[in-house]
Amino acid sequence: MEGRFSFAKLKYVFPPFQNGDVDPAVKALEARQDEILRKLYELKAAVEGLAKTVTTPDADLDVTVSSSLSSQSSSCAIFKGTTNLDALLGEDLGALRDIVINANPAQPPLTLLVLHGLLCQRYRVLSTVHVHSSVSSVPPQLLSCLGPKHADSYARHMFQLGFTLIWKDVPKLEMKFSVCNMCPIEGEANVARFLFKLLAPYPSDPALATLVDSWVDTGFYQLADGSTKERAAVLRALNSALGRGPWLSGPEFSLADIACYCCLLQNGSASSIAANVQGWMKSCENLGHFGPAKLLLK
Repeated sequence: MEGRFSFAKLKYVFPPFQNGDVDPAVKALEARQDEILRKLYELKAAVEGLAKTVTTPDADLDVTVSSSLSSQSSSCAIFKGTTNLDALLGEDLGALRDIVINANPAQPPLTLLVLHGLLCQRYRVLSTVHVHSSVSSVPPQLLSCLGPKHADSYARHMFQLGFTLIWKDVPKLEMKFSVCNMCPIEGEANVARFLFKLLAPYPSDPALATLVDSWVDTGFYQLADGSTKERAAVLRALNSALGRGPWLSGPEFSLADIACYCCLLQNGSASSIAANVQGWMKSCENLGHFGPAKLLLK
């Protein structure tokens, strides 16, 4: 019964006078009533968001700062194949399927912001940012990294997917989905794999799928966190691979390109790279999906 409750049922409709006119004072009262109901909707949404984060054992005392409703496009044209949320995430039982990510603001997950933008092109996504009590302050660009607040953020039933980002003092990024019955996924690389599968299936060719995974791991563990020598070796490998084709794992843009591009941005290696890598980075930028990641680095 709770899920069927609507504040609209509380609204009292004032009857018109006999001549059909409505007193201006009555109109003002109706407008005030509508405003109160709108605020009740917002309060209900805020309470639902707090309840959701409280049920996550390590997400207490969060503050919602932004939400957005993204219009659903026909598809992400750069990705081939179709995805089915029910098949990937389980049957839709009426509650919003929410992806909750804990991330340290000292290490913004650029890859996940890019994937969030791509998800918003395919699904109606309720995007929300919270700040955990373990973090004293967060730069403004991190508070708005998922977009502005949308007027319909209170109507959770209008969305297909929830994307909740919690800025928190954690040693390693982690993601939770269906909080009550799922272990967390740790590490930006693994969360990126999960999110990418909501956009497009992994290659059916085992060798190609392995190549994608290999580049993703190389990007995060050597290009982003490796030594100077390891980074130089990865840049040489990138240049060699991109001399054989436009993208890192075959003829199509993939998670490998997203991960390696973001890792290059984050560690500053993009300033001195070989010609093939420069051309590849330009091709990535021409797709228009990396704007949110680049804004965080300014």
